[in-house]
Amino acid sequence: MPLDTPTTSSSLPPTPDYDAWPVEVQASHVHFDQRQVELHWRDGVVSRFHSVWLRENAADDSTINPATRERILDLSTLEAWPTIDEAYLDAQGALCVRFAPEDKLLRFHPGWLRANDYSNTESPDAPLVPVTLWTGDTLAEPKSLDASGWLDNDEASPEVESLLGEALSHVMSHGLVRLQYLPTEPGTLEAIAQRIGPLRSTNFGTLFNVKAKPDPDSNAYTSIALPPHVDLPTREYQPGLQLLHCLENSVEGGQAVMMDGFAIAEALREQYPTDFETLTRVKWCYANTARVTDYVWFDPMIKLDDQGRLLEVRIADFLRGPLMAPFDDVEPAYAALVQLQRLLKEPRFAMRFTYRPGDLVIFDNRRLLHARDAFEGSSGHRWLQGCYLERDEVRSRLRMLRRAERLRQVEGQAG
Repeated sequence: MPLDTPTTSSSLPPTPDYDAWPVEVQASHVHFDQRQVELHWRDGVVSRFHSVWLRENAADDSTINPATRERILDLSTLEAWPTIDEAYLDAQGALCVRFAPEDKLLRFHPGWLRANDYSNTESPDAPLVPVTLWTGDTLAEPKSLDASGWLDNDEASPEVESLLGEALSHVMSHGLVRLQYLPTEPGTLEAIAQRIGPLRSTNFGTLFNVKAKPDPDSNAYTSIALPPHVDLPTREYQPGLQLLHCLENSVEGGQAVMMDGFAIAEALREQYPTDFETLTRVKWCYANTARVTDYVWFDPMIKLDDQGRLLEVRIADFLRGPLMAPFDDVEPAYAALVQLQRLLKEPRFAMRFTYRPGDLVIFDNRRLLHARDAFEGSSGHRWLQGCYLERDEVRSRLRMLRRAERLRQVEGQAG
């Protein structure tokens, strides 16, 4: 078969995962030495792979369990470091490599190799969707999607997958999305949330009802104003995603407020770099000492990844315990906190909107700050139902939606 001939999924080797990898560009030729393969593609890209990396990522049954696609190869059991005796492209366009000292010939899927080309990837852990910072000046209200009839369709239907993919992409880019025109029956929230992933239970329950009540165990269950905050910073791993579904809202006041905590943190980094550095370093005490639970955790207010990108914020003044930092850090920590608090009061950062019955807002609880204006409890009823999920569930679900799209593409190539 000429190399320019499109390959089909059945003629190519399996991959060490369950994903589908369309062959959008074919390889043209190979160079190799004992420790590396240099794979040249028809669009001019050159990929380099180490022999040990290729050996460990093969898809044969000596490397992975074909039933689970989990690795069973232990590199330390090989007689010696895996090296390359020969490498070439076969008629189907797969990379064939003979490894020494095993004298084992293994085939590699070109679409999978192109997708996992670490030699041309600067940030392998880059977000699935680029992050877009915003303020109330640039985003007046949440991105809104019509979800009427969504629950009437099968979870795998194109309509559900399309809406879910768009919603989750916006959660990852902007930190929030609003679904509209949903039923207002209790439990609707759980049905929607389970289409993303498992719910996370906390001391407030799996589903919690946000409405004023006697003897409240949280300020959220009153009619008073709530300052900008994230939920449960008192936990070692604060919930990554929060969903709030409006069942009733006939009160005067109670407008919702959302802020992009990452945009505020970046403003602090730009305007007050010393204060920013202090808040990424000093650990604050976060405490929720209720009558029957006692959650305490120590962490910086702003957390970065190893490339300096914003990872999460822990901002909730009413859930901070006594600062227990080294003596010389106390005054700088409070000075940095005051600068942050001043930024939080700047109107430009705030998005304000009113929940309407049937609205469901999904937002990143480790990025966005949410708040609420006070409302007059005797003027009507305000009832939101909420739950938590993890960021992992968003990423997993979005990858699965993309996998389904790639599978359709592979099937189209085969047809």
